[in-house]
Amino acid sequence: MTEIRLHNSRTRRKQPFAPLDAQDVRMYVCGPTVYDRAHLGNARPVVVFDVLYRLLRHVYGKKHVTYVRNFTDVDDKINARARMLQEGGDTRSLNEIIRALTDETIDWYHADMDALGALRPNHEPRATEFIVQMVAMIQGLIDKGHAYAAEGHVLFDVRSYPEYGKLSGRSVDDMIAGARVEVAPYKRDPMDFVLWKPSSVEEPGWDSPWGRGRPGWHIECSAMSHELLGPAFDIHGGGIDLQFPHHENEIAQSCCAHPDADFANFWLHNEMVQVEGKKMSKSLGNFFTVRDLLDELEKRMPKRVAGEVIRLVMIKSHYRQPMDWTEAAAKEAEATLRKWARATENVQSEKIDQRVIDALSDDLNVWGAITVLNELAANGDGSALLGSARFLGLLSEEVRAISQATEAYFDLQKLLILRAEARKEKNFARADLIRKRLDDFGIQLVDQSATVTAPKFEVFKIEEVIQSLPPEDKENLLGQEEYVVPRIFNNKAFSDRYQSFVARKVLGELE
Repeated sequence: MTEIRLHNSRTRRKQPFAPLDAQDVRMYVCGPTVYDRAHLGNARPVVVFDVLYRLLRHVYGKKHVTYVRNFTDVDDKINARARMLQEGGDTRSLNEIIRALTDETIDWYHADMDALGALRPNHEPRATEFIVQMVAMIQGLIDKGHAYAAEGHVLFDVRSYPEYGKLSGRSVDDMIAGARVEVAPYKRDPMDFVLWKPSSVEEPGWDSPWGRGRPGWHIECSAMSHELLGPAFDIHGGGIDLQFPHHENEIAQSCCAHPDADFANFWLHNEMVQVEGKKMSKSLGNFFTVRDLLDELEKRMPKRVAGEVIRLVMIKSHYRQPMDWTEAAAKEAEATLRKWARATENVQSEKIDQRVIDALSDDLNVWGAITVLNELAANGDGSALLGSARFLGLLSEEVRAISQATEAYFDLQKLLILRAEARKEKNFARADLIRKRLDDFGIQLVDQSATVTAPKFEVFKIEEVIQSLPPEDKENLLGQEEYVVPRIFNNKAFSDRYQSFVARKVLGELE
């Protein structure tokens, strides 16, 4: 069996992965708080752990891997967004708005992550569906002396768990010394964190031994993972921003609630996202949702291709390194997908190159896997290229068909975009040159509006152009057949070749 080695954040080293039960490999990944569209930072762990999920299923079998990713649907950010809608005129109750908001956001999330080629987890629990389990776990922590009730709240006693801070490499005393927040008067220790808090009449709330209230953020993942995966499981993943305090708190409350188990054996954390070399943030104006990027990319490529372009850019960077989204990286990813699509044209069978599995088994070395894919494309091994790309969640049948069928369209589209930019910049000489050169090859440009231009093909002129071409170009375009005028553009293969030939020739002249 293939040996998988993963970098364990808890031990700070790469280790051989040995599941607790090879017949029941279990992974939990922290999911989103559902109050708005998923941004690039939300999407990165989805794609990273999707690759790991695919690898685990390949090595241990699809039926022997369970993947859980939660939805946080009870949170102060959700409440705040619902209040904003009320203030904007929504007449529904706060709870009605919250339910509609979270339902809609989960639908958005699914649509966006599906577009990135991510497989759905086996379970996607909502926090609000596990309140009973959270209350039971909190009561158990109180009974064991690890939590206490105060003024309608229940707080975890950090000092009761000596291992607190081990995951993030921090000591409790150092954390207290560096804290700059006002400490609530009901806390015994500044680092104690909330397990349960009171709710106002209009806020979401559930009955509990400590009064009507709602859970703190950290307890939900402990309760849901225990319910769905048991007190000990194999892998817990998420973004590096969750390592402290969220994951640190999860470990403390789970290990104290179930002292005979060790919670998660492996902890994996993906690094943050940058945009054009800078941290993504709203203040810098470089904050993008997945939908923003899909919409932008779909202006120049089919929808399915856009999703795989984003996916390929994301997985190219090692998950423990920052991922930098750049326009250049997107264009390179698009070109790579089209190259692979051409290399798999007419390929019917597929197989996975073992070197791809070996690369991914080395702490998800996707770049090593992509290097193999490029080698397969260069060597003409379409079957292994197709199977290996699909193992990475790329080159779906739809994308492959679109990429192969529309190669000519996009070659010509590049010229139309260049001409539109020239007209916008009032560089009419360049715009007229593009029009003239295309017309020389029998492709007329019809400006239907200020922003829409459509090509019109003059078949008789195209025949004259073909007859005047050097023998090598003529053979590449026509193959072994001689096409008569009425049939030229009835043959799609020829039509595509001719458009690409002309577009690339004119683009070369413009460079």
